[in-house]
Amino acid sequence: MVITGIQALDNLINELSKLPGIGRKTAQRLAVFILKSEDSFPLHLSEAIRRVQEETRLCQRCFNIAEDRLCRICADPRRDKHKICVVEDIVDVMAIEGSNEYNGLYHVLGGVISPLAGVAADDLRLKELVDRCNTEEIQEILLALNSSTEGEATMIYISKLLRDKNIRLTRIASGIPMGSNLEFIDTATIGRAILTRQNL
Repeated sequence: MVITGIQALDNLINELSKLPGIGRKTAQRLAVFILKSEDSFPLHLSEAIRRVQEETRLCQRCFNIAEDRLCRICADPRRDKHKICVVEDIVDVMAIEGSNEYNGLYHVLGGVISPLAGVAADDLRLKELVDRCNTEEIQEILLALNSSTEGEATMIYISKLLRDKNIRLTRIASGIPMGSNLEFIDTATIGRAILTRQNL
């Protein structure tokens, strides 16, 4: 697509606009920033992109991002090997790790069941999750999926897959964020917060 009439710049804008969450206007701003930056920045950026593609892979155990066969979490002997937190994507691992409240292992599904998007249960890493439950000494599965229709359907599916196993199934609580005003919260979130209320 011709935007500026300068082929190299238009190509950069088109490539940047393919990134998730980056619209055409943001892609234009990023491209102009790269164009106007010091000579070393584009080189460092392209090198970082090249290296992340060549030097990272998926963990063979949990499918988190890794540099070796196992990710740093699976390889850490201090982690609680009896708990698995099931998440949709790698970015969810990063978010939970940032909270410093969880010390178990992870399992990255690679998505959620979504018939409208053409994602079936077989497209996810559910078989690998069941295999881990059969071969590892797992005592708890924490389902940390988004509370969307697809996330809920995936959690129900997983609970059926694991119902015959002697494993505690839990899910993250959902409700009102800290510092929020009730008048600005949607009714579904308020309802979930009431259903998951805790004793004081």
